[in-house]
Amino acid sequence: MNITEYITLLFTDYTLRTITLGTAILGAICGMLGSFAVLRKQSLLGDAISHAALPGIAIAFLITGTKDNTLLLIGALVSGLIGAFWIRGITRNTHLKSDTALGLILSLFFGFGMLLLTYIQKQPNANQAGLEDYLFGQAATLLLNDVWLMAIVTAICLVILLLFWKELKMLLFDEEYTKTLGFNTRFLDILITTFIVVAIVMGLQTVGVVLMSAMLLAPAAAARQWTNSLGVMVILAAIFGAVSGTIGTAISASHNHLSTGPVIVLIAAVFVLVSFIFSPSRGLLFREIRFRKNRTDLELHKTLSFMFSIANAHEDIAHPHAIKILNNFQGYTKRTLQQLELKNYVTIQGNMWSLTPLGYKTAANLYNQLITTNE
Repeated sequence: MNITEYITLLFTDYTLRTITLGTAILGAICGMLGSFAVLRKQSLLGDAISHAALPGIAIAFLITGTKDNTLLLIGALVSGLIGAFWIRGITRNTHLKSDTALGLILSLFFGFGMLLLTYIQKQPNANQAGLEDYLFGQAATLLLNDVWLMAIVTAICLVILLLFWKELKMLLFDEEYTKTLGFNTRFLDILITTFIVVAIVMGLQTVGVVLMSAMLLAPAAAARQWTNSLGVMVILAAIFGAVSGTIGTAISASHNHLSTGPVIVLIAAVFVLVSFIFSPSRGLLFREIRFRKNRTDLELHKTLSFMFSIANAHEDIAHPHAIKILNNFQGYTKRTLQQLELKNYVTIQGNMWSLTPLGYKTAANLYNQLITTNE
């Protein structure tokens, strides 16, 4: 299937259109809320909550006896909230750090959930088949009602973020200062944690318990590489998440036997990889370029300063000197000398060099800066 056929099918096929809209909206809300989890250094929170939601799904099925998606997700929401606030309670009331509490709740709830799933599968009831889809997600089961629910929750989340933007921003970067201003940090913490739980629960049907944390963190991690502004980061993360959902759905629909959830996560991982390499401010490529440039500039300055010390010993700064004098200097290379000539700092005539007026002035400034720094 080429891109033209896919776009045509997107507007004509109900199922594909529903899944694409659902994954795009899910990616957007996960990107927005994941930004707060990343900046609060709670990267494992999504993993812990998604795993904590599993026993809620199983218990909801045991109580109702049906696989109604709404009821199962309500059970997941309750279980996820319990797990989230247990984590919060452990970190606040004990000496355990947040990573320990996250790992403890993750393993405890996931183990309990798997135990319940095993128990359900051994029951003489054909209705239990399919609950394991919540482990890795099944995007094909998305309905238009699910998409509308995602859109409504995303809209509510966006409104709440705008209303409490200043408070949440202060909470992220200085919780103690936020307290001194009289803001209820406990309420703000509960608010953002609740929305993260809701976003995770909405994504269980599409991405699944195992991969949901990547959906929450990958767009935010990618966006963080491009900006230092919280607002820009949230917008970028939402865009990266939405595009990951759209492209992942397209690839999954274009090839047989490719699950939508894992493909979406892989596309999000590509965004992370590209951001880590090509981001102008933090990317590995530009960091290496800046490192090499700084090293080259340092070699030039060291060589120019050495030349200045030689030329300054003569009354005539344009007095030529033999290049071999520089051979024993640590920062000198032929390439360095060529670059100094290109910058019009030195003049090369055969095996002799001499400083130009521009080179002498530049070297004198470097020398004065060095003296000032040492003082």
